[in-house]
Amino acid sequence: MIQIVNYEPNYAAPFKELNEEWILRYFEMEEVDRNMLSNPQTAILDKGGAILIALDGNEPVGTCALLNKGEKIYELAKMAVAPKAQGKQIGYLLGVRTLEKARELSARKVYLETNSQLTPAINLYQKLGFEEIQGGCSPYARCDVRMEKNL
Repeated sequence: MIQIVNYEPNYAAPFKELNEEWILRYFEMEEVDRNMLSNPQTAILDKGGAILIALDGNEPVGTCALLNKGEKIYELAKMAVAPKAQGKQIGYLLGVRTLEKARELSARKVYLETNSQLTPAINLYQKLGFEEIQGGCSPYARCDVRMEKNL
């Protein structure tokens, strides 16, 4: 049975491992990734964001983070699901719970930036109600699609 729980310090190693594995499958690790993965407390939580962890029994098999961008706007980031846990709708469950968490944080908008080569992820985001916004991606080299969801 899959549970979605709030981040705790004992999930630091799985948070880093799951995201490194996912990022390195498609991209090079960049400084922003290293900073977030090495110290999620400082990079995410202390800035008013949130991290959720998907557990299969007691084993962390997925992560998702909300980065506080100010003015009640959050970025959905660091969604990763372990390869052995694919096909269990963990990404969808994480996405639903992350949007609920955004509402708890009084967010008015959640956005994400992704890459069109990750087509299954784009389909997931569309199922969660995100809509593609033309243009507007940050200079973040890996992004070619920006999606937003108003809450």
